[in-house]
Amino acid sequence: MKFSFRPNEGAFYELFTRAAHNLVKGTALLNELALPGVEVQSVSERLTEVEHDSDQITHELYKKINSTFITPFDREDIYRLGSLLDDVMDHLEAVGNLLYLYGLTKLPSLPREMHEMVNVLDAQAKLTADAMPRLRSMKDLEDYWIECNRLENDGDQVYRMLLVRLFSGEYDALTVLKMKEVADELEAACDAFEHVANTVETIAVKES
Repeated sequence: MKFSFRPNEGAFYELFTRAAHNLVKGTALLNELALPGVEVQSVSERLTEVEHDSDQITHELYKKINSTFITPFDREDIYRLGSLLDDVMDHLEAVGNLLYLYGLTKLPSLPREMHEMVNVLDAQAKLTADAMPRLRSMKDLEDYWIECNRLENDGDQVYRMLLVRLFSGEYDALTVLKMKEVADELEAACDAFEHVANTVETIAVKES
């Protein structure tokens, strides 16, 4: 039986779990943008609220790190994981805000590939939220990071197809510039989910 001198500090796991659940809320809000007659400003404002809550969770996590003598795993890894979860939320908020501010949802339709990328993000968010509570035991996590990395590869393929569409001449130059910025945020969010998964893998290997 493995014995550890590290405490099983539940507050850290709860904060990670709360942050991950906010990511699920974020991708659900992005999915609302595909609904007919959606109030885009409302979606953007709710995304900002969720992002603010995620910032607060990150601040709580940093405060907890600084006030805890012995952490359940390396402080640097706790800090990095919290920071990366916050990064994902920042990208999700940016997508919603840019779509609203640039008025892109007023187009007859957004490129199909944008919705496909949001679907990838939604799957990554749900995987991440499901995995965070398992950090407490460090068990049954390998499938999570393997699948999250596979989804990131799917996201890369969709992103490339989106770029092909944007530069196909279907849209005017100004619209292409606006949608390219949104596409880059979507792709960055996919990458950020992978960074979270890679960090979880690093932590699990260290603690095994």
